Amino acid sequence: MSHTIRDQEKLLARVRRLKGQMEAVERALEARQPCGDILNLVASVRGAVNGLTIELIEDHIRGHVAGHESQGEREEGAAELIEIVRRYLK
Repeated sequence: MSHTIRDQEKLLARVRRLKGQMEAVERALEARQPCGDILNLVASVRGAVNGLTIELIEDHIRGHVAGHESQGEREEGAAELIEIVRRYLK
């Protein structure tokens, strides 16, 4: 079973919190709040996205790299992760 299915409720809860944070940014912009307040909200969103990303990467490593007995499956999981990290860091 895929880790995203196994941990679906936990991951969805994180995404829903992110959605709430983005809505707070939208409300702050609409209310013309000071830029410092908006930047703090955006920093919170970035931290939450990074936290979700780290959790998914960790689970990917455990489930698709370290968790496989086959060298080929480990290499495939590692290659997939490397490509994802490269896109993320662009």
